[in-house]
Amino acid sequence: MTTTTTPPFAVRTRETLEMLESSGQLKQLQTLDSPMGATVTMIDDDGSKHQRICMCSNNYLGLANHPDVVEAGIEALRQYGAGTASVRFICGTFAPHLTLEDTIANYMGTEASYTFVSCWNATEALFPTCCEAGDVIISDELNHACIIDSMRLTPVIKKGVKKGVFKHSDMDSCRQALEKAKNDPEITGQIWLITDGVFSMEGDIADLPGLRKLCDEYNALLVVDDSHGHGVMGKTGRGTHEHYGMCPGTPDFNEANGVVDVFTGTLGKALGGGAGGFIAGSKDLVELIIQRGRPTLFSNALPVTVAASANAAITTLMNEPQRVQKLRDVTTYARKQLAAAGFEVLESPTAICPIIVGDTAKAIAMSKKLLEHGIFVIGFGFPVVPEGTARLRIQMSAAHENEHVDQLVEALKKL
Repeated sequence: MTTTTTPPFAVRTRETLEMLESSGQLKQLQTLDSPMGATVTMIDDDGSKHQRICMCSNNYLGLANHPDVVEAGIEALRQYGAGTASVRFICGTFAPHLTLEDTIANYMGTEASYTFVSCWNATEALFPTCCEAGDVIISDELNHACIIDSMRLTPVIKKGVKKGVFKHSDMDSCRQALEKAKNDPEITGQIWLITDGVFSMEGDIADLPGLRKLCDEYNALLVVDDSHGHGVMGKTGRGTHEHYGMCPGTPDFNEANGVVDVFTGTLGKALGGGAGGFIAGSKDLVELIIQRGRPTLFSNALPVTVAASANAAITTLMNEPQRVQKLRDVTTYARKQLAAAGFEVLESPTAICPIIVGDTAKAIAMSKKLLEHGIFVIGFGFPVVPEGTARLRIQMSAAHENEHVDQLVEALKKL
């Protein structure tokens, strides 16, 4: 008689899920039944529908449901169909891809750009493609998970690539990491220094001029993932580099601050909120990605509908820079009202307003309670943020009005 045993994976998975549920840390997917906007229609567990103010979206400029952005996607669907049915180098490059990539390069102030199905995909392509044995990648400790995983992956694909980490936004720690790399006899190639432009959980920004100076001193390339900076930072919403006067071709460009060598970024947040990511930099770097980047050689191209919508979103931003100021105004109002109500919000020049609550279960419970008061805000805890730093991450949008903020504050007071 054959006896069957439960596979180890099934046992440990069930134990993990039960632990998360018993500790109040189990995440629940929330279902929407409307376009993304300042308010959304949500379907609750019992099937009932409720309209709530959405303050946890990356829709920073309110472009996700902009008529021009939507229509561009619909027209591309009619003209080009639903899918690319190929990778880029075979038959998956369509005219809207090239149009979008020219638009991104102009928007970012770089020679060229190349698109992917996500920023995660783009970051996963960058280092394994561009690094070689003897190189080192040095990262801010609070960089996004896609950067961390790309750094972990790279030495597996390219033997001899090394890694380094510096304390969050600490220039002395960064210098120490660079000095260590300089003095390491095994590091004979390129030093890569990577940082988020806007740190998504803290809402603070990297000191790009300071990092640029260190890179120049140690002959390092500066790479910036500005996924939460696009549409938010700088007078015209080009990103954190524009905020610092480091975007060529813009009125406030300050040559003394230098430029960023390479960008990774997303089309799934302020720039239409559809999907997609990109690498922007020199023509040679982009060409190397096209020739050798495994995520583009072995995975389908960005859907043409998304490419068309993203291009329309960037064009709308360039034609309506007042959206950036509207976002700043409503964010300033939110910070002022939250502070007046006694809530401690992490300081930031961005649209991210985190309220630290400490415990993951508490953050999740608070977010569930806010739903009862008509507010959609997500509680973030471990492993998204370090243990003990769980928070409610409030994200503002140009689609919000001051009245939405007032309702948020009143709901928080009731918790």
